[in-house]
Amino acid sequence: MAVHIRLTRKGRKKQPFYRIVVADSQAPRDGKFLDIVGTYDPMRDPAVISINTEKLEHWVGKGAIPSVTVRSLIKKHASSATAQAA
Repeated sequence: MAVHIRLTRKGRKKQPFYRIVVADSQAPRDGKFLDIVGTYDPMRDPAVISINTEKLEHWVGKGAIPSVTVRSLIKKHASSATAQAA
């Protein structure tokens, strides 16, 4: 069972909201998942990314593979967190 960290779509028509979830690679996009790691709201200006880093590190430590999109969101979240701390 390969585990991936990916986005699942929520929200209404033309107003997307995404959860960053840990799911089995065979599960459907909006189907069953193991854990919610964070959220991504592209409709806000600027887009809001919220990630629980402890959960993320836990799952990556267990071998979960982030998707390309989630990997870029993690980088953006890390860069914004360091900018806010300074």
